Amino acid sequence: MIDPIADMLTNIRNASHALLPTVEVAHSKTKESIARILKQEGYIADSSVTGEVKKTLKLKLKFEGRKGVIKSLKRASKPGLRRYARATEIPRVLGGMGTVIVSTPKGVMTGTEARKQNTGGELLCYVY
Repeated sequence: MIDPIADMLTNIRNASHALLPTVEVAHSKTKESIARILKQEGYIADSSVTGEVKKTLKLKLKFEGRKGVIKSLKRASKPGLRRYARATEIPRVLGGMGTVIVSTPKGVMTGTEARKQNTGGELLCYVY
């Protein structure tokens, strides 16, 4: 079974290491939400949806010199081992310097937003 979110994260990670300016991945609402959070947190420059029938998500990556802004992008919850956390148990990445992306009943959001709204959910990925 292929994990589409892990595939997206791998594409971003590989493009960042190869210093590619943009990366295209297959579109889904969850991936679009993850891209929105990555942009909001300053990890990518821009994201846009292209195509009518077969939509793709185009991400414009950010770089600091010859290094990508994203140092690490790791999937937390996998199809074989789902990871859930209550609002009080959501981990802090690098002591608050990184971001954890959580899928909650109120939508996909960062760990800090989930803690503020006092809602837990599935830990999707860690970014720093």
